[in-house]
Amino acid sequence: MTEHPTSHEGRQPLAARPHERTRPRQQAAEAPVPAQPGSAGPRSAAAGGRPDGTPGADREHTADGTGDGTGRPVPGQAAPHTAGNAGGGTPAQTAAPAPAMAVNATTATPSAPESPGAPPAQDGAAARREGDRLRFVGAATRRIARGIDLDEIVLGLCRATVPTFSDAILVYLRDPLPVGDERPIAPFVLRLRRTDRLRLTDVEGEELTLVPDPDPTPAAELCEVRSGGALAEVLRGVRPVFGDSAAARAALSELLGREHVLPGGHRAILAPLRGRRRVIGAAVFLRRPERPAFEPNDLLVAAQLATHTALGIDKAVLYGREAYIADELQRTMLPDSLPQPTGVRLASRYLPAAETARVGGDWYDAIPLPGSRVALVVGDVMGHSMTSAAIMGQLRTTAQTLAGLDLPPQEVLHHLDEQAQRLGQDRMATCMYAVYDPVSHRITIANAGHPPPILLHLGGRAEVLRVPPGAPIGVGGVDFEAVELDAPAGATLLLYTDGLVESRLRDVWTGIEQLRERLAATAQLTGPDHSPPLEALCDDVLDMLGPGDRDDDIALLAARFDGIAPSDVAYWFLEPEDAAPGRARRLARRALARWDLEELSDSVELLISEVVTNAVRYAERPVTLRLLKTDVLRCEVGDDSPQLPRQRRARDTDEGGRGLFLVNRLARRWGATRLSGGKVVWFELATRT
Repeated sequence: MTEHPTSHEGRQPLAARPHERTRPRQQAAEAPVPAQPGSAGPRSAAAGGRPDGTPGADREHTADGTGDGTGRPVPGQAAPHTAGNAGGGTPAQTAAPAPAMAVNATTATPSAPESPGAPPAQDGAAARREGDRLRFVGAATRRIARGIDLDEIVLGLCRATVPTFSDAILVYLRDPLPVGDERPIAPFVLRLRRTDRLRLTDVEGEELTLVPDPDPTPAAELCEVRSGGALAEVLRGVRPVFGDSAAARAALSELLGREHVLPGGHRAILAPLRGRRRVIGAAVFLRRPERPAFEPNDLLVAAQLATHTALGIDKAVLYGREAYIADELQRTMLPDSLPQPTGVRLASRYLPAAETARVGGDWYDAIPLPGSRVALVVGDVMGHSMTSAAIMGQLRTTAQTLAGLDLPPQEVLHHLDEQAQRLGQDRMATCMYAVYDPVSHRITIANAGHPPPILLHLGGRAEVLRVPPGAPIGVGGVDFEAVELDAPAGATLLLYTDGLVESRLRDVWTGIEQLRERLAATAQLTGPDHSPPLEALCDDVLDMLGPGDRDDDIALLAARFDGIAPSDVAYWFLEPEDAAPGRARRLARRALARWDLEELSDSVELLISEVVTNAVRYAERPVTLRLLKTDVLRCEVGDDSPQLPRQRRARDTDEGGRGLFLVNRLARRWGATRLSGGKVVWFELATRT
């Protein structure tokens, strides 16, 4: 804004108001004026130079643009009037004295400086530079702080400093980076993590512009920091240093390599990156010769950038470690893959409540049981903390142990309830435990406060199974009840946690009804004679979730019941007597002939004879023998002795101890499972080679 001499309003010299920026007014004339006492002599306002016309680097203006830097008005230019001098005359001395060398608002004569120092224009320029530095540091630190992982933080530092602060930057970090209180690995090695620089291009007809340089700044990829060396001393000092000192030159030569030449003078800054406990790297800022060199205040800027970057890297490394631990915890708590037991196909899904919390208290499991049965488990620990995930892991391990004992479902839930109470107060969870028998085509289910399962029939009808709800695990002092239901071939059982059907936008029973309708609609698309594919069915179920429905973790377990046809099962009771092995061989031979598997007769008879002989030796009640024909031939021998057989190496003089050795060599798989009333020893043979 231009100030007119006829203004009726008094105006304070702008030198006293450094926050206002104005441009110098066009000078009216260049006639010389007599030098005033204490002044440096007349100067040309247009050229800003010396009286002889030579350009000078000390060209200055007064802050309000009415002077030439000497404290005098420009020749030919009218002096500003105050409000009391609108019509001319002698101005009144009413304005307060201006800062050093500023123009007096009433007399238009230079006022005496209050203290010796730099001219006001120089002070204003310095203030503007300091303001620019503060604004740059604020913007740069905000950009660095936006990064979450290591690469984002280093990229934020590079993009914030090039080209605003430097023409090139090199960022070195420890390899490997220590985490938290970990003791760093010796020797101390720095690896070049990222380098950014810009190059100047001269396009014809255009001014010099800064563009990205595709060629990286040449520097050493790895640097081993020698104890007691120049680089170690600079890093130990923590403070940024200019690259022209002897110590800094030696440190940069060690860091970047002796073959790489750096610009001289104050055109390089080496800034150590120190985290909370130790130096974790270094940053090198470089400027080209055609650009002004770094100033002492730029060391403070580099220190701020280095501090924020180092602390951000420390937090990113800790965050990465926590994310790694969470991922490992999830893989440990949940099964890596589901088994594929005989007569049933399985599929599962798990979704955390948020991407940043990859572990929750929901779990699922499928546990093979003796007799080709399988236990299906889905549970949900209350809460979303890491403590809930740890409790979930303990309960899942307990459920697997109880399932190995072949306890009824209601007994499994009872022992889980006791275990939850031993873990501490308010350790509550819901759980659904079901056991499917493919031979009898039946399923036994017990519930502990969990949402009821849904059974999708082959024809497309979906029904919510009526299972007693029970109390959650951890309440204590309650009984659990199990129900046995039909599980027809081709049907699909869906077990899930409440995160799938309950949210802030709907209650649990509304969600269950929507899930039932969704399953029925999906089944109708495949026709009445075909069941929908399990994997596609799980994906379609999760698609029903809308915005705002992800308030909790989701665990989903789907089981397709194929069953085993009665014609593919042979079952006998054998009295524990010496003739039992021979009778078992004859019965197995007849069953194999009926199934057109005579080529397996020799192997099956030999193995059955060894297993039945061992069972008869210790059994007091009848021994059971069962053959199952599916994609493999499975033989199961059960007795009432809880002692499991162990394979051992028989000596040459031993008469026994070679039965399990033969089973291990001839069978495809074999094993032994302890039951509540004894054990089952089983083996499998491939039906087709």
